[in-house]
Amino acid sequence: MVPVLLVLLLALLLFGAGFAVKLLWWIAVAVLVVWLLGFLMRSSTPAGGRARWYRW
Repeated sequence: MVPVLLVLLLALLLFGAGFAVKLLWWIAVAVLVVWLLGFLMRSSTPAGGRARWYRW
């Protein structure tokens, strides 16, 4: 009975890790899109100045 429970626990952990990794990939893609949009909007300033859309 214990080996079956260990296998089920391992399968549950691997499924959870796979879901978390997939979620992190989607978050990374969303952050990249926001960064690219900010970068493109920064380069098209009407005054031609060096505007920064971030604070660092």
